[in-house]
Amino acid sequence: MADGRRFLVIHGDEFDVVVRNARLFAYLGDWAYDAAIAVNVGFNVVRRKLGFPYWSISSWAKLKVKNAVNFIGAFESALAEEAKRNGCDGVICGHIHHAQMVRRGNIEYVNTGDWVESCTALAEHHDGSLELIRWSETAAEELPVESPVDARAAARRLVEAA
Repeated sequence: MADGRRFLVIHGDEFDVVVRNARLFAYLGDWAYDAAIAVNVGFNVVRRKLGFPYWSISSWAKLKVKNAVNFIGAFESALAEEAKRNGCDGVICGHIHHAQMVRRGNIEYVNTGDWVESCTALAEHHDGSLELIRWSETAAEELPVESPVDARAAARRLVEAA
C-alpha cells in the first residue's frame, strides 16, 4: 500500500469449505444465487418506479440466514489467519460478495464485495487509506439506474463527465 502496509490480495475461493467439500451444494447455491439476481432486476425496476433505492435480495438473504452469517465469520477468520501467516497487515479478497472492512485482531480484513450485485468497489487513497465505495450510497443517488447493469453504464458516464 502507499503507506507501506502489506496486504495479501486473494480471491478467497480456496477458503470456501462448501466449494471445496460439497460440490453439489455449491452448484445448487450458485443456481439459487443466479435466480435471485434475475428476480432482483425486475424487483428493483418496481422499487425504482416507487421511489425506493436499489436493494439486493441475495445480499439480504445471505445476511439473514444464520448459516450464511456463520460461514461469513469463519471465512473472514480463515483469510485473516492466512494474511497473518504470510506476514501481512491485512487481506483483500472477494468471493463471498459481502463487502466490508473490519479488524480481525491485528489484521485488516477487506472484502470488495462485487460490482454486479451489490455495486461495491475498493479504492486506495494516495495516503494508503482504503475506502469501500457503495454505489447505492454515492453516485446512484445522482444518476437514476434500474439495475446493476445500468449502474455500470451510469458509472462510465459519470467517469467520462469528470
